[in-house]
Amino acid sequence: MTSRPDNAIRSVLIVGGGTAGWMAAAALARLGQNGVTRVTLVESEDIGTVGVGEATIPPLASFNALLGIDEADFLRQTQGSFKLGIEFVDWGQRGDRYIHPFGSFGVDMEGIKFHQFWLMARAMGRPEPLGDYSLCIAAARRNRMARPSADPQTVLSSLKHAYHFDAGLYAAYLRRIAEGHGVTRVEGRIADVALRPEDGFVESVTLTDGRCLAADLFVDCSGFRGLIIEQALKAGYEDWSHWLPCDRALAVPSAKAGALTPYTRSTADRAGWRWRIPLQHRTGNGYVYSSGYISDDDAASALLGGLDGEALGDPRPLRFVTGRRKQQWVKNCVALGLSSGFLEPLESTSIHLIQSGISKLLALFPDRSFDPVMIDEFNRLSKTQFEQIRDFIILHYKATARTDTPFWDYVRTMEVPDTLSRKVELFRRSGRFFRYEDELFSEASWVAVMLGQGITPETWDPLVDTIDRGAVLRKMSGLRDIIARTAEAMPTHEAFIARYCAAS
Repeated sequence: MTSRPDNAIRSVLIVGGGTAGWMAAAALARLGQNGVTRVTLVESEDIGTVGVGEATIPPLASFNALLGIDEADFLRQTQGSFKLGIEFVDWGQRGDRYIHPFGSFGVDMEGIKFHQFWLMARAMGRPEPLGDYSLCIAAARRNRMARPSADPQTVLSSLKHAYHFDAGLYAAYLRRIAEGHGVTRVEGRIADVALRPEDGFVESVTLTDGRCLAADLFVDCSGFRGLIIEQALKAGYEDWSHWLPCDRALAVPSAKAGALTPYTRSTADRAGWRWRIPLQHRTGNGYVYSSGYISDDDAASALLGGLDGEALGDPRPLRFVTGRRKQQWVKNCVALGLSSGFLEPLESTSIHLIQSGISKLLALFPDRSFDPVMIDEFNRLSKTQFEQIRDFIILHYKATARTDTPFWDYVRTMEVPDTLSRKVELFRRSGRFFRYEDELFSEASWVAVMLGQGITPETWDPLVDTIDRGAVLRKMSGLRDIIARTAEAMPTHEAFIARYCAAS
């Protein structure tokens, strides 16, 4: 069979900049190497970007590596810091505190998950928290950071990290990469979208100054508006606010204060939660809340009252409806970022969903026939991933014993998707958990949140009882000691950054 270069995509138009647009542009720039495809991005300096999330999860390192980005340079240019996990405060009950780490817990033994041995040891009177067996948690609690080891025999190999960074600086950094690889940027605002009358495909967009930009493939990164995917192509939207009732956010930067922590903090509040994201030059803060349970003024007061340092501006408002586009690829348009849907940044998945959408687009990249099989698979995979992340976020709200406000009463007693309730009940019975369809969050992530918020298994895997308990307990003690000593020997997060990637 011969290829058909005459049917190749000749032009891609990305509508909108910001993190989503420039991530797409930097990744799709490689298409220009075929000598056929050109990539253009249109954006307006007059339209601000949302930039709610400045915290990420580990897969971003793979995306940056795909683009040939040096980690230290990226962190210097974006005022970035390291992230070993997320600390959750007051979620299960007021006064509770736990960390969801990126790395694993302990070491599995004879094919049995480590947390199953921990459940057995706890029943025998061993009081150590599960977090003592996670290097990410041990280092985070001590404000330590080091490079992970490539040697799987060392405990440092279990250290996994992501990043905090200034999203605006990251978009600018990617813009330089994209333009350096041939992407053309056009300044302008979209006034109209033209559809082909014969099949409803997008033909072109017209700017407010009258310029017309045509393309074979359109990538909608226009934000909540969904300028092409929704306003022109009517993809439809699936509303999940009955499970995730937060519909507003306020964001404000503050001056640096205290130690530079290598983790994001999420503090449950009266009608939602507040984030804290430490960067080299400032701290990012926000309050995600439900307008049905708190006023905007009271939310702003709660946000400003909880800052570690002086506010560096006024809180910036954002309104949203949690959910997803029913179809994220329609005809010759693919939606990325906020155009494709919105899940609150509780587990720092916003930028990952952009990355994942780009990866699926490249893996299923079409020609000008736009085979429906490719489009259907993209939409199926996107739907599955959005729903799996949705369930993980709902878990944080549902698994609470808080009764102190109407908001927490609502989420504690609400019905949840069957896909989530089955996982919770299976874990509650025996500590077992299964991942499906290349699920984003690992078993360790689910275990961290369920145990951290009071979902305690009734028993443990019976296979645990086939292994000598004395040997298991000795191995656990040795591992716990090694993790503590390794964390203590690591440099502080601030010292590590000063040596490795300090911004000028």
